[in-house]
Amino acid sequence: MINPKDPFRLDGKVAVVSGGFGLLGQQFSSALAAQGAAVFVLDLLAAPAKMIPSFEQSWNGKKIRSIRANVTSREEMEKALQQIEGLAAVPEILVNNAAIDSPPDAPPENNGPFEDYSCETLDKVWDVNIKGTLIPCQVFGGAMARGAGGSIINISSIYGVLSPQQEIYAYKEKDLGAPWYKPVAYSITKGGILNLTRYLATYWAKKGVRVNTLTPAGIFNNQDSSFLQKYQSRIPVGRMARPDEMNGAVVFMASDASTYMTGANLVVDGGWTAW
Repeated sequence: MINPKDPFRLDGKVAVVSGGFGLLGQQFSSALAAQGAAVFVLDLLAAPAKMIPSFEQSWNGKKIRSIRANVTSREEMEKALQQIEGLAAVPEILVNNAAIDSPPDAPPENNGPFEDYSCETLDKVWDVNIKGTLIPCQVFGGAMARGAGGSIINISSIYGVLSPQQEIYAYKEKDLGAPWYKPVAYSITKGGILNLTRYLATYWAKKGVRVNTLTPAGIFNNQDSSFLQKYQSRIPVGRMARPDEMNGAVVFMASDASTYMTGANLVVDGGWTAW
């Protein structure tokens, strides 16, 4: 039943957030907990220092708990599900947020011309971004489909919808002494997330499992000034997003406020795709 007073509340629901100690993962975990969900963070990283107090007082307070687990391992995801069921209940919310990309200081074979792109690097990005979304969907989504249903939110990127504008990154050639390109692996894996969402939305539609995608544009994370100037000039609102500006979309898609929404892609991009 939808809460008639506040359909955005998540009281009594159990949520799982992969990559929950990353920049956006911390935001999603805190936002879901603030709406009443019991949140389990799946990550290979340790909790950031600023989050440790919330974990120490967590289970009866902010309702956030962490499980060290690798999203690319079916065995580890099944163990995590068993642990969560033992501590709380079958999750009704899954946010697939874990992802990797080639960093700006990666070697030339990672950020050089497409013709020379390393397939070894592609395999690594594919494992985390695609398998690391598919396997949690199999395990946690499967449990939802066998039970009371739920909501899965897959995190894509504006570069999964549109091609990167390589001229934004051209300034790096002067600094690095070699051409620098936004690499292909991130784009094709984030694009793949969109159709995984559509596939699962239709596959589980009659099981009460809703599957949607959130597609953010660039998130501010203390990028260098040259990048910011070039990137922000392409965004109609004139700035990158704050990390907390994706929280409303995640809470909406997780909650009963979006019960008729499945297979959709919610784009939160400051107007980038409106040009």
